[in-house]
Amino acid sequence: MVVVGADPDRGRAWGQRTNFADMAGSIARKVLTERLGHLVEHGVLKKQAYDSRPRYAYVLTEKGRELVAVLMVMAGWGDSWLAGEAGPPVLYRHHACGEIGQVDLRCSHCGGPMHEGDIEVLPGPGAAPQPASAG
Repeated sequence: MVVVGADPDRGRAWGQRTNFADMAGSIARKVLTERLGHLVEHGVLKKQAYDSRPRYAYVLTEKGRELVAVLMVMAGWGDSWLAGEAGPPVLYRHHACGEIGQVDLRCSHCGGPMHEGDIEVLPGPGAAPQPASAG
């Protein structure tokens, strides 16, 4: 799945309403139409009419807002390994405190870090049953 993301050069960020005409500047209209349609079809975006002509804004759904968290973690990895001397192309200002912050995975129970060395991966309730061992 390809996501139409933020365009920091134009001041747009995830979660803001964005219409087709604003997004069409740097991508072929056919490609943009297909990508937006895919994201609407899968519940990541929803179309909202914004005038009497058939014009729509594409707005993140709850599913889309959760996807932003995944994209922010991926962007953080890119900032660490690919950004170069100029630094990251996008910064995140936290609304609650007004400071520039970084995404950090934390445990919802204790607040401790949840990185590769801090966790154990266990089968969840939706995991496929394991075949009984012959023995």
